[in-house]
Amino acid sequence: MLVADLLVFAFSSTAVAGVLTPQAWVTSSDGVYNLSSYEPPTKGVGHTTLNSTWALQVDDTTKGHKQVITGFGAAVTDAVTATFDALNPIAKAEVLAELFTTFSRDGVGFSLLRHTIGSSDLSPDIYSYDNVTNPDPELRHFNLEPEGNAQVDWIRAFKLINPSIKLLGSVWAPPGWMQLDHVMVGTNNNNSLNMRYAESFGQYFVKYIEAFNRGGVEVDAITIQNEPLNSNAGYPTMVINATQSTDLIQNYVGPALKKARLNTAVWAYDHNTDAPWYPQTVLDGAGDYVNTVAWHCYATNNSWDVLTQFHQANPNAIQYMTECWTSPTNTWYSTADFVMGPLQNWASGSIAWTMASSTTYGPHLPGGCTTCRGLVSIDIEQGTYVKTLDYYLIGQFSRFIPRGAIALNTTGSYDFGGGAKLEAQAFVNPDQSRTVVIQNNFGNGIYVTVTMGSGEVWKGPVYGKSLTTWVLPPAKGKGWLAFKA
Repeated sequence: MLVADLLVFAFSSTAVAGVLTPQAWVTSSDGVYNLSSYEPPTKGVGHTTLNSTWALQVDDTTKGHKQVITGFGAAVTDAVTATFDALNPIAKAEVLAELFTTFSRDGVGFSLLRHTIGSSDLSPDIYSYDNVTNPDPELRHFNLEPEGNAQVDWIRAFKLINPSIKLLGSVWAPPGWMQLDHVMVGTNNNNSLNMRYAESFGQYFVKYIEAFNRGGVEVDAITIQNEPLNSNAGYPTMVINATQSTDLIQNYVGPALKKARLNTAVWAYDHNTDAPWYPQTVLDGAGDYVNTVAWHCYATNNSWDVLTQFHQANPNAIQYMTECWTSPTNTWYSTADFVMGPLQNWASGSIAWTMASSTTYGPHLPGGCTTCRGLVSIDIEQGTYVKTLDYYLIGQFSRFIPRGAIALNTTGSYDFGGGAKLEAQAFVNPDQSRTVVIQNNFGNGIYVTVTMGSGEVWKGPVYGKSLTTWVLPPAKGKGWLAFKA
């Protein structure tokens, strides 16, 4: 892979600065539209032949300001690096430009990534960064292994194209010798950390972050355990209860990072919304090192309202949706849901699982996810790729909501149940333009009216079973020069 060639491709077109006229873009479940330009909304009086109408309200004054947005993206797994390696040189340049810039026609400008520290269920093999059988408390055998080095190489290439990328690292399981069951997979018995190696556990993160730094990749944040309440014998997992997580962060991981003078943040939890007491326990007991919570989407009857409740109890805490799978077995709107819902409830970003996979949803471990399809599906034999519906749906957010945008109080969404709903969320961008994302799950088009707190009224059509993004110019008297970050 020639990075110079990638950069030339990525920046071969010119971005348009500022928003002077309203724009609309749409992705539809029927494949007719994929991040496609659409009939823009009009200000004031509008006319329509559509029978269905809907009213939304957005407070675009400072009183309506909520959380600041960091970004959107996907997971970098061993499945990603293995399939990217199989792309032909032209396809590599194209897909990286599309994923990490907004200069290409389908560019989604990802700026928030999560990568796997050691193997996950989306790995061809089981390994850790201290891949020995016998205890190695001083981590003398620490090694990123070929898979870890491949992640360094690819993430470095991603960051060369988009230097603003923020990276979260998550562990599926530490080395087997650190665990009471002595293995990374194969058993659910004693699947937890041997606290004899708590200091080694903290140093494991230090060595990993330093190794990535030497490879040219800064790790912005970590979670000490992916899905700490999940114990699965088929792929790497480890159980860490809330009290233990608090102890490990406050007394081992946090101090180890501080002593090594590393600025990497520690995020709490990294699991489902049905146990909010877990991250609350961690914030209460390890607040010296933690102010951010990571959530997943897999709870039975998942409700993103939990994030609003958590914000009310912890108004200074930052929240992210850090994992939800994309699959052809899901509803067409599941990806829209796991971005829209968290954003409506104080999340600062959302990360899909996973960025890429083969056409057979691999590579993966035998006990891992067999139907996880990446946002990009790669034909390993041909060295080519296609962008999935999920890619375009996330792009309806990531392409039009830049870092530093502020979520606005948005009302009028309604869920009738059974997937029948219209959801919306609005933002004010750093240049004071405004973005409104509207999810229409109904089969028919709807004429939507958005009334702004600043006094403006915008009206326009929204295609059936689609995700539509309106980009509106700054309100009268506003502009990018007046923006204060």
